[in-house]
Amino acid sequence: MSHDRTHGIGTGTDARGRVDERFLIRRILQGDAAAEREFYDMHVDRIYRLSYRMTGDDELAREFTQETFIRAFDRLAEFRHEAAVSTWLHAIAVSVTLNGLRRHRRHSARETELDHAQHLGAPPVDSIEPDLKSRLKRAIDALPEIYRTVFLMHDAEGYTHEEIGAVLNVPVGTSKARLARARARLREALSDFAEEFA
Repeated sequence: MSHDRTHGIGTGTDARGRVDERFLIRRILQGDAAAEREFYDMHVDRIYRLSYRMTGDDELAREFTQETFIRAFDRLAEFRHEAAVSTWLHAIAVSVTLNGLRRHRRHSARETELDHAQHLGAPPVDSIEPDLKSRLKRAIDALPEIYRTVFLMHDAEGYTHEEIGAVLNVPVGTSKARLARARARLREALSDFAEEFA
């Protein structure tokens, strides 16, 4: 997520004016609160969106987003730059959210908003008849966790299979296979609406 910020000389930007995250991380590890806030601002929107897609609940998504950053800052000294910091952070977010959902599952009924069902070949959600929209949400909720996570990351949030593979620590082919299985299960669950997904 880009932010219009003015960086002075020596504040750690590259030739294009983008933040040098290695420099930013060094500042955070030295106790620079402004650097910590800048890191948070750079990543919070996408972390929140991912957690919200997975939970369907604003309060839980906010809780898991905060927990993600708490864990990230605690573990920042262990980050070795072997992957992009965003990939590392999203891996923490997925872990935090999945574990959090397991804790909360018995206490909250989850409904996942799907504003971008076009990847299933469906019309925009606003034009889907209410019964189909409700059935689609229930069908997504009923997917096994490994399929639901890939489906939501790819079809709802627009992550590439390469990004998903890096976040979930699985081969790209596994991500593609899980997405295909998720879509197949959804088509099967909604078979009486088959014309909508032709």
